[in-house]
Amino acid sequence: MTAHKDQVPNRLIKATSPYLLQHAYNPVDWYPWGEEALQKAKDEDKPIIVSIGYSACHWCHVMERESFENDEVAAIMNRYFVCIKVDREERPDVDAIYMDAIHAMGQRGGWPLNALLTPEAKPFYALTYLPKESWMQLLQNVAQVYQTRRDELEQSASVYQKAIAASEAEKYGLAVEDLAYSREDLDKMFQSIYQEVDHTRGGTDRAPKFPMPAIWQFLLHYYQLTGSEEALRAAETTLTEMAKGGIYDQIGGGFARYSVDADWFAPHFEKMLYDNGQLLSLYADAYNITGKAIYQQVIDQTIAFVARELTSEEGGFYSALDADSEGVEGKFYVWEKADFENAIGSTDAALALDYYNVTHPVNWEEGNILHRTLGDQAFAQKYNITLEELQQKVNTWNEKLLRKRSEWIRPGLDDKILTSWNGLMLKGLVDAYRVFNKENYLELALNNARFLKEKVIRDNYQLYHSYKNGRATIDAYLEDYAAVIEAYIALYQATFDAEWLNLAKELTDYAIRSFYDEKEGLFFFTDANAEKLIARKKEIFDNVIPASNSMMAKNLYWLYLYFDEADYLTKTRQMLGQLKKVVIENTASAANWAMLYTYFAQPTAEVAIIGEKSHAFRQEIDREYFPNKLLVGTQTPNDSLPLLQNRGLVNEQTTLYVCYDKACQLPVNSVEEAWKQIKGN
Repeated sequence: MTAHKDQVPNRLIKATSPYLLQHAYNPVDWYPWGEEALQKAKDEDKPIIVSIGYSACHWCHVMERESFENDEVAAIMNRYFVCIKVDREERPDVDAIYMDAIHAMGQRGGWPLNALLTPEAKPFYALTYLPKESWMQLLQNVAQVYQTRRDELEQSASVYQKAIAASEAEKYGLAVEDLAYSREDLDKMFQSIYQEVDHTRGGTDRAPKFPMPAIWQFLLHYYQLTGSEEALRAAETTLTEMAKGGIYDQIGGGFARYSVDADWFAPHFEKMLYDNGQLLSLYADAYNITGKAIYQQVIDQTIAFVARELTSEEGGFYSALDADSEGVEGKFYVWEKADFENAIGSTDAALALDYYNVTHPVNWEEGNILHRTLGDQAFAQKYNITLEELQQKVNTWNEKLLRKRSEWIRPGLDDKILTSWNGLMLKGLVDAYRVFNKENYLELALNNARFLKEKVIRDNYQLYHSYKNGRATIDAYLEDYAAVIEAYIALYQATFDAEWLNLAKELTDYAIRSFYDEKEGLFFFTDANAEKLIARKKEIFDNVIPASNSMMAKNLYWLYLYFDEADYLTKTRQMLGQLKKVVIENTASAANWAMLYTYFAQPTAEVAIIGEKSHAFRQEIDREYFPNKLLVGTQTPNDSLPLLQNRGLVNEQTTLYVCYDKACQLPVNSVEEAWKQIKGN
């Protein structure tokens, strides 16, 4: 909100989170989450309101405008409650606990998430957005019940506390099962997803539609393993329709968080770093299989968007762009017909209007959402021009439209830098570089990798979660370790610089020491040394972002192969073994686990490249989609990694060694011969 001269800020004025700072001039006496607020609730024997959201959340802004900026509402909140504001992106540990609570109460979660707690921080009621009058009425009722029938609230809180505190193994009946691969189980995983696919517009057959990258990545893995055309078609339809839809910023690149409809047409306009990082990986893999030009266009535009709008001078990536500008959702991204025509110019206006489906009256409530109904080939045929002509025109139109749009009032930027989301974007950039070999992709990736190493990794390999204004804060969560480790493993395979692989191992060993639960064989979400909350959770289900446990299980698998650490393999097998039943029965919620299953389903190719052409050979190998391979390379023979030991040149030429589980094929001097060995297995 905008501060007025006569307003006095609350405690949130000292926060680093843009979301908390948005509430710093509310008349509500907000506290950040921490000991001061929790102790005040105990000392004054008051219930607590914990209000959780994030800076790009549209309904969070609505509730702030209606309720938290209102003096009458604030008076009720301040009189009867201790009020705490939480940025879910800075404190996913707090968010996870109270999201669990709302689910335990039989309600659907979302943000803003408002939880009402006892002074001991135990939840007795939780809800999402409420209009002002309903919110006031609820708070007055709760205040009265707290004074007159408090024992009822305490009883409710005890029940929900018990549900929240239950371990994941107990809650979901997890038990280690035989991990032996079966094609039947793999087919069941595919069918579990396939029956939910929208075969016309892609995605799952419901609205709203989220991109859910891990689901489509699994289908690509399944296609590579089995040759299933149905799997490839489902993934292709999804990626192509998303790329043509309003969920994708047609002129500026980058995807919005989700589409409110089933056609990818009307987005919820916030753009999140984590979506775009994962979608870069997905579109790069899909291009590697299909060679579709639209996928390359998405990658080029999206990386340009990230470089232009989400990259700090130091090389870190910002978190998000808001859905709203000037208090209106989507205003920055939609067009009036006249403005659009003026930006394009008279020569091509009619063609551009048809290409992007711009109409008068508008196609959406605030203006025209730019989207495509035809692919470029079909559109070029419709107007009897060549594909090359059309694509040149589109590039020119986009430059003009972007130039015009840059004059408008921009959506708010969430400029905190989150370690986990940076890991996802770093991995996306590396995956795109490995497919396209564009140096600007690698440069952006390396700048970020160095930023993370210098700014958020401590001397003992402990990570920070958040970075802003030159300061790293908040002990990292498992998601931070998992995402950065995965990105560094990928970066090693792109560069053969052992620094990144060794860093990945050090971070993994720290995570095992500080997060791993020997009893259940899974990782906690929070560090053993972190602040103690009312429950210590484990994240096991894949969502829009894969579960930190599934990411760690995959990391352990790859690092076992690189470093020959048997304990890593034992752990990853135990983790996947526990989740196997869930993966088979509910694959959409465990798609990243299902990808790990595909690595056990066929032997993983370990490809060592030794010699001066090692980088050129790496590029050649990466031109073909084969996810179940591991690359290791060096220009001069060395023993720095187990897979490089006793590997020398043959015929004094660059040499490739293809191995499977410590058994190697004969060394060869060409990528073509290496592929024959890989595919022969």
